[in-house]
Amino acid sequence: MPHTLIFPDSTLTATVPSRLRRFASMMYEGVLLFAVVFLAGYLLDTLTQSRSGLTLRGLRQGVLFLAIGVYFIMCWRYGGQTLPMKTWNMRLVDRDGRTPRLSRLVARYVMLWPVPLLVALVIQALSHVTGYRFLDMLIIFAPFSIFIWTWIDPEAQFLHDRLLGTRLIHTDAKPRKNARKAKTV
Repeated sequence: MPHTLIFPDSTLTATVPSRLRRFASMMYEGVLLFAVVFLAGYLLDTLTQSRSGLTLRGLRQGVLFLAIGVYFIMCWRYGGQTLPMKTWNMRLVDRDGRTPRLSRLVARYVMLWPVPLLVALVIQALSHVTGYRFLDMLIIFAPFSIFIWTWIDPEAQFLHDRLLGTRLIHTDAKPRKNARKAKTV
């Protein structure tokens, strides 16, 4: 059942994208992030003459964190959408239905990380305590842990969106039936 959002300072209403739509967008995002991570890693390796992904590991993690952050923040800042969000008709807005301020976008990106990282640590601890090393493979589910809050939230928003006052909304890209009839007459 779709949730409807009503923005207080306008007559604008929007629906929240379904979890399946957000999941599909997230999977598509992963494909695009492969290119972002590859290019940032290649640039780092070229500049530092690194021959292994294990050398300069802390620097590499920092550079990749920043590169992914720049990608998301730039996309959200200019249009409120990444390419997968456009494909799946979603947009990021603030409480008033406008593109969020830059400071809020930076905070949103940073606040995306704690829940998946906490789940990853729990998985690692579980693997270590039990001695079952195959449990480490469950790490692939850590990014999807952000969906847990959507089952609790009354508007099915992510926790970081709830805390920051940002929202993902469904953008209707299809023309309205009345508009189509008006053109054909």
